[in-house]
Amino acid sequence: MKSFEFFIAKRYFKAKRRTGFISIITYVSIGGVMIGVTALILVLSVMNGFEQEVRSRLLDADAHVRVRKFYMEPITRTDSLLKLANKLPHVIGASPVIMDKGMISGKERQYATVVKAIDPELANKVVDLKKHLVLGQLDFTPKLYHGKMLPGIVLGRYLADALYATHIGDIVTVWTMPKEGGIFSQPRVKQFYVAGLVEIGYYEYDKTLSYMSLEDARQLFGVKGVTWIELKLDDYNKAGQVAQQIEDMLGFPYTTETWFQLNRSLYSWMEIEKWGAFVILSLIIMVAAFNIISSLIMVVMEKTREIGILKSMGASSRSILKIFLYEGLLVGIIGTVLGCLIGYTAGFIQLKFQVISLPPDVYLISSLPVVMKWGDFAAIASVSILLSLLASLYPAYRASKLIPVEAIRYE
Repeated sequence: MKSFEFFIAKRYFKAKRRTGFISIITYVSIGGVMIGVTALILVLSVMNGFEQEVRSRLLDADAHVRVRKFYMEPITRTDSLLKLANKLPHVIGASPVIMDKGMISGKERQYATVVKAIDPELANKVVDLKKHLVLGQLDFTPKLYHGKMLPGIVLGRYLADALYATHIGDIVTVWTMPKEGGIFSQPRVKQFYVAGLVEIGYYEYDKTLSYMSLEDARQLFGVKGVTWIELKLDDYNKAGQVAQQIEDMLGFPYTTETWFQLNRSLYSWMEIEKWGAFVILSLIIMVAAFNIISSLIMVVMEKTREIGILKSMGASSRSILKIFLYEGLLVGIIGTVLGCLIGYTAGFIQLKFQVISLPPDVYLISSLPVVMKWGDFAAIASVSILLSLLASLYPAYRASKLIPVEAIRYE
């Protein structure tokens, strides 16, 4: 059963004003709330879309969990750890990796590179590099070039551009200084042919990474074993749980790193940016809330006689307070519902028809990414309605404090 306060608030909301300006301000308030909610939904949805794109590209190049030793000591019991990892719940792939730094030279140019040595068959179960190949294949099989049998190497796209090694079969040289040697030690040098180019979509990776086989990396860097073991899970959100389980099982000197820990600063920055935009765009709703205050104050002034009559008939100050709170809430709820509907419709149209396109050579995606989350809708709607309620408090309080005799005297 609806209260009489809500009934009167609804009548006040629908009633024609003696001063049409009050109705205009009410409509402007609804429009302001609607625009603010729509803007918030679309901005957060686009940010969710870009965040998902960045995360998916990073996870295509890296693992959900890394298992390594402290101080980056090499892991020698590789086979037993791989078998153990593959038996763990949620683990769907495990791959050994050798990671080290070196120098790489092409046609009269040389740059620093981070070498990631992998087993292509096992790596495909963990990272999806093949999807990001722009040229060639993920194949390190030795082939005959210029009278020599050279192993293959796959370069990041921008690293290849910098070396002028952008064609299959181009020769590059990788060298590194022995860690155990002195200043007179000779560098270890190995030549490769370019077997492919890969573009992850994350510039820092595409500018520095080069991929080779585990056997070639062992010869080049003089290491035994592997640097770490990468794991892929059926749900990347369970990375922390699986990492803790592995640490409890293996103990010292083994440790783990999750995908979030590997890129903590990037993900934290994206999260801060998202909520920063939420707070800033909420100011649009606050502007609409000020309109709600002004329109309700004018309604109170216009309805002074009616308020006096209601109070003289026995309506309590609490009831008068509720009437104007309900009226302010109606403005907020209508604006919020309209804003949510428009925001959802615009997001759905972008998802379905990709109306807003992006230059793929700049963003590596063809259209503006949108990911709508119901949690965002709920948070935005809650903030919008709360601000509308707070904006209604002062006018409602002033109306509740009207003295019946004073309200009716000059009417």
